[in-house]
Amino acid sequence: MLTLDDFDFYLPPELIAQHPAPERTGSRLLHVAGERRADLRFLDLPGLLAPGDLLVFNDTKVIKARLFGQKDSGGRVEVMLERIVDARHALAQIRASKIPKPGGRMRLADAFWVRVVARDEGFFTLELEGEGDFWEKAETYGSLPLPPYITHAPEAVDEARYQTVYAKNPGAVAAPTAGLHFDTALLARLVAQGVEVAHLTLHVGAGTYQPVRVERIHEHKMHSEWYHVPEATAEAIRAARARGGRVVAVGTTSMRTLEAAALGGGLVRPGAGETDIFITPGFRFQVVDRLITNFHLPKSTLLMLVSAFAGLDNIRAAYAHAVAARYRFFSYGDAMLLEKCDAV
Repeated sequence: MLTLDDFDFYLPPELIAQHPAPERTGSRLLHVAGERRADLRFLDLPGLLAPGDLLVFNDTKVIKARLFGQKDSGGRVEVMLERIVDARHALAQIRASKIPKPGGRMRLADAFWVRVVARDEGFFTLELEGEGDFWEKAETYGSLPLPPYITHAPEAVDEARYQTVYAKNPGAVAAPTAGLHFDTALLARLVAQGVEVAHLTLHVGAGTYQPVRVERIHEHKMHSEWYHVPEATAEAIRAARARGGRVVAVGTTSMRTLEAAALGGGLVRPGAGETDIFITPGFRFQVVDRLITNFHLPKSTLLMLVSAFAGLDNIRAAYAHAVAARYRFFSYGDAMLLEKCDAV
């Protein structure tokens, strides 16, 4: 039985990327196919794809989800929106010396009031008081929710670079970071060589950074996230299968969406829904053939996912190689292209 320690590794702190590469496509790319590894550049990606392959991107857009303020009693609070449910309500995480109870009020950005109406484990339901809506309040008064391992406050460059060039549907509070490596020129180059492109939406929640707190990983409960798979994307996957093309998920969010939409039948079903899919070694992948992804945190659910896809021993060896070769890790770091390993 796998435990949390099976997904631990030593990462020198200086390998945690604090800023993006000067160019989106300027990162390195580690190609992992079973026990084989190749050190490449991200700009080498077109040479690894063939006409008829299908790239599936997550077109979610990061909102300004971090807000600061005070409780009505005067204590300071930091609010991280998890999800804007509707114009008047949002789910959020709250940091404060004393967490407000249901019924408590907070004034955020010294501009508007919210009231805590419920608490479910680590997430609070907030209700907006007064005029306006949560979307407008977040955009006007919020700040970009950089990950906790990025230590600087959001800068002008982050406003552009912590967002994919194809981001369209607002709702994420963390970027689908594998997509950050693509620029419009690279996308045009891929399409010109016959690679197909499709999109889906999964709004990444703040829970993506929640640590696994149980030793036996099967006891962990994933947070739920909203997704939408358009009919055109489901059809593009069927067409790729029919012509012998490979389905390449750009990021773990695209992979989780596709595999969740195919549970119980193997075919990707179009439509919207919620998923708390937890992919660990032993999972049977039904849709994705290859995965483009960044390097993930020790003991994280995303490290478990890539270990399930490419093989636990292969990922351990690849991460040890990446540390030795001084790859850059996490959201602003370098990338991997992983081949599915059926013998896991």
